[in-house]
Amino acid sequence: MNILLSIKPEFVNKILSHEKLYEFRKCIFKQEVERIYIYSTYPVKKIVGYFEVTDIICASPEELWELFSEVYGICENEFFKYYLGVEEGFAIKIDNLVIFDEFIDMNMFDEFKAPQSFCYVENNDCLKELLLA
Repeated sequence: MNILLSIKPEFVNKILSHEKLYEFRKCIFKQEVERIYIYSTYPVKKIVGYFEVTDIICASPEELWELFSEVYGICENEFFKYYLGVEEGFAIKIDNLVIFDEFIDMNMFDEFKAPQSFCYVENNDCLKELLLA
């Protein structure tokens, strides 16, 4: 299964520059995911590439910060603000990153609705045709 993950442009830039080596989330996918396509949210609104999912770590926010603060790409205050009130979080390793030569402008597709967090590519006709063809 593959997903399209919405990520703010500032963090997408850190992923593309290899400064950010893990993507952090409060909740995780219900199905096993092999590939994550990176959707850079407003104002960019483009799919910029993808990475393979080889490891997902579940731990408390404190443990995640201790393990990954060097490769998170955000300050400690913002990190704990994001995880406020959450007992566990997830660190998704960004592995085998592929950056598209030409980003896919999703403004071209009237039927495309950006996911709040993520969506399964195989469940979206527009994405399935575009990314899995």
